[in-house]
Amino acid sequence: MKTVIIVQARMTSTRLPGKVLKRVLDKPLLEYQIERLRRVKLADEIVIATTVNDTDRPIIELCNSLSVPYFRGSEEDVLARYHGAAKEHYADVVVRVTSDCPLIDPQVIDKIINFYLENTDKYDYVSNCLKRTYPRGMDTEVFSLKALHEAFIEATAQPDREHVTPFIYRHPERYRVADIVYSENQSSHRWTVDTPEDFELIKRIIEAVYPQIPEFSLEDCLNLLQQYPDWSNINAHIEQKKYGE
Repeated sequence: MKTVIIVQARMTSTRLPGKVLKRVLDKPLLEYQIERLRRVKLADEIVIATTVNDTDRPIIELCNSLSVPYFRGSEEDVLARYHGAAKEHYADVVVRVTSDCPLIDPQVIDKIINFYLENTDKYDYVSNCLKRTYPRGMDTEVFSLKALHEAFIEATAQPDREHVTPFIYRHPERYRVADIVYSENQSSHRWTVDTPEDFELIKRIIEAVYPQIPEFSLEDCLNLLQQYPDWSNINAHIEQKKYGE
């Protein structure tokens, strides 16, 4: 089975436009993420799923410079964009991550993919973000092309089209769902980039850890924030957008 990581990315974020290409140590955040995704051992390919908008041309240029495949689709219908990317790249297993998670740990992704692959007879969808114990920013979802195709054909509610996977995990009577949990509850940490405050925290973490440990882990980030506990206050007040917003 071919396992493809599909990363949704666009420049027109409502709260922090252009966030995916904001630079830290003279490198765009999306490049950090791609660098980390390339260390996922159980994935066969990475595809950046962006939009047909002219505003997303800089994302295409980055993909070309890094020799990363991309797919262009609808800005609003992200489900159709994911489906198109998966079909075009012959994915059997889809790994969904978002471009606002530049610290995502490849070992975490491998753990979730491995669980899915070892339990394809038991589960249709596996993630670490429904029952949240990992820091926000480690979010990984793994599911079959079959489930994605059914969602693409049948989902009609706008939030289901925009968020890709709710149609799957909101139908437990139809799709078998599994949660991967961390060894301890670290869900209070917010390592996703959606606001200027989020970017400030991520910038500090990367500047502190990347020059010494380019292949830094989730645990390296936790250790750093134990040294600088006040850093987590930078974006502690930020509320995540809810389903349907």
